[in-house]
Amino acid sequence: MNSYTSRIHFELRTYKIVVTFLLFILASFSFGQDYKTIKAQKGDGIYSILKQNGLSANEYLDQFIELNKTRLGKNNSLIIGRTYKLPVIAEKKPKIQDSAPVTEVSKEKIVYEIFGDKYKEVTIQNRDLNKSVFYLMSGHGGPDPGAIGNLNGHLLCEDEYAYDVTLRLARNLTERGATVYMIIRDPNDGIRDDQFLTPDRDEVCFPDKTIPLNQLARLRQGTDAVNKLYRQNRGKFQRLVVIHVDSRSQKENIDVFFYHDKRSDAGKKLANTLKVTIGERYARHQPTRGYNGSVSERNLYVIKNSFPPAVFIELGNINHTRDQKRFILSDNRQAVANWLRDGLIQDFNKSIK
Repeated sequence: MNSYTSRIHFELRTYKIVVTFLLFILASFSFGQDYKTIKAQKGDGIYSILKQNGLSANEYLDQFIELNKTRLGKNNSLIIGRTYKLPVIAEKKPKIQDSAPVTEVSKEKIVYEIFGDKYKEVTIQNRDLNKSVFYLMSGHGGPDPGAIGNLNGHLLCEDEYAYDVTLRLARNLTERGATVYMIIRDPNDGIRDDQFLTPDRDEVCFPDKTIPLNQLARLRQGTDAVNKLYRQNRGKFQRLVVIHVDSRSQKENIDVFFYHDKRSDAGKKLANTLKVTIGERYARHQPTRGYNGSVSERNLYVIKNSFPPAVFIELGNINHTRDQKRFILSDNRQAVANWLRDGLIQDFNKSIK
């Protein structure tokens, strides 16, 4: 082999090495994003996984779904044993200041024992609901468990699941600066992440009254508590939200729906705003699902006799297997509470203009 041919072979080898190196560099830029992964365990949902890993569901939910869209089950559920990518926390770049930087004020934190050990510390996110007052009343309680369903040998009691969703909603509203009264209260059942919530009979009516067995006496007791507080808060924006779980045939699948008193225009507007909000959230997170919630008038004691505008919410059918998933999964209970919060904020903003 002459020197000219040797030089050509050398240059070709050099060229191949350089090209290979450049391709490696390009690949590193294209595919070098490392995602932390986590394997789904029994009872896990997107909300709980994000929270366990320090990620806000409000900020990272859509990104998680996009990252894992080919690995999620029906209605974006997690599949036990399957590995999922976690979103990368976005790096917050410092803003360019036009003047001297302002010292960041730490957010206010308040402890509310009613939410339980895990959730009792509440960080005030903003004051969007300042000067608003919400009375939250979960269905039944004390000697009356309400509707009872059954799943895999476990009793599902209406009062326990309605109370957990109501507690989560109370915490959500408190984070936005609202004054919130839990009308039905449990001294030791804070927010629970269990699928099967153990029933008990120790709920009381605000502030700490024993709940009577007689239905009319029980309804009157809760309504009187709301109306007494209403008088104390006269002049403020006030709303009553009553949360129940319905009981129907096992074959009847129903969506979250709403009742209002026929004499209350504000109650009707509130119910419609909540319905629209729930529909929008389903369209965003489960676009193929559809939503068939409804708003109608009904002559119910509490919303008929309470002073503040009121809405009565039925979360679903406790006897239907699909509806039961809306109750037993803590992520779903939290999602419902989040969507109700969003609707209440919209109602507040529309009403104070």
